[in-house]
Amino acid sequence: MSNDALAHPDRIRASHWITVLIRQFPELQAELTPSPHRPGLGLGRQRGGTDRRGPSEPLRLRVSDTVRDITDGVVELEEAVHDRLGLPPTGRGTVEVRLARLAALLERVEADPLLMRHLLDEISGMARRCSGALGDAEPVIRLRGRCPLCASVSLRAFPLRRAVLCINPGCRCPHTACGCHADRAHRHSWPEGEWAELTAGGALALEEIAAALDEGSTVAAVSR
Repeated sequence: MSNDALAHPDRIRASHWITVLIRQFPELQAELTPSPHRPGLGLGRQRGGTDRRGPSEPLRLRVSDTVRDITDGVVELEEAVHDRLGLPPTGRGTVEVRLARLAALLERVEADPLLMRHLLDEISGMARRCSGALGDAEPVIRLRGRCPLCASVSLRAFPLRRAVLCINPGCRCPHTACGCHADRAHRHSWPEGEWAELTAGGALALEEIAAALDEGSTVAAVSR
């Protein structure tokens, strides 16, 4: 049996998000490259190949801020992993090179649950932010089983936000302070820390939810 087959789910998810970010980050950098047809306009082409007349300044700033923050975040994360594992200081490298080095350390990181959780949170957060800055529409994955609140077959997984939502507009939870009571457009959601509520009845397993979310985010990353 391969090491991957024996890997902890967090290690599998961390590897997935590193792969997604390695694919996304160069495209994010490319968004700042001026169009060869209209130098200086910055974001030269939309998805699908349609020319833009030039980005708004807030959009340009959002992309450049995201590039900077992810670059700094990856450097800091690699340094933190090396420090925690007692490894020599990190060498120089691009974001993609550093991410590849982190991927090579996942087996060692897995032995430290706190470090693995930190790495997973940081990497998944950066990948989702990168997707948001690229303007990717978030894929929606249908889950089997019924909503524990309304009994409808209406559970959907949203990979970029790592959450499950009930899309039944009439669904309401018992907590009156929840937004589903105050706003008719609100859809009740279960973030990752609340998935146990969805699995309590046995209709879903945690592994099924995580697999659906990871599959959806991979499709979003490779379909561009």
